[in-house]
Amino acid sequence: MKRLACLLLAMSATAIADDRVATELDPATGLVVAPGWLHVRAHCGGCHSHALVTAQRGDRATWLRIIRWMQETQNFWTLEPAVEAEMLDYLADAYKPAPPRRRAPLPDALLPNGDS
Repeated sequence: MKRLACLLLAMSATAIADDRVATELDPATGLVVAPGWLHVRAHCGGCHSHALVTAQRGDRATWLRIIRWMQETQNFWTLEPAVEAEMLDYLADAYKPAPPRRRAPLPDALLPNGDS
C-alpha cells in the first residue's frame, strides 16, 4: 500500500502544471514573440544558434554581463543604447530565472521502511 501511495504521489508531482504562461514562439528561431524579440533574432542569431539564447536564464544584470562578455571576447558589436535596453528588457522577461523544478522531499511517513 505504501508503494502505491508513493507511486501516486510521484506521478501527481510530475503532473503539476508549469507556472509559465503559454507564449507564442517563433517557429524559425524558437524565441518567445514579444517586444524586443526581433532585435534578439537579428543580433544574437548573427553569430550563434538561437537555441543558445533560449537555453539560458538570467535577470537583466546577468544578460548585460553576457552581452559585455561577448563584446569583450567574441567581437560582438556595440549596440545602440535603445536597442540594447529593449533587448535586455526582452531577455530579462522572456528568459528570466526560473525557480527550481525539483519537488520537495517526501515526508518520512511516506518513505519505505525497508520491508519489501
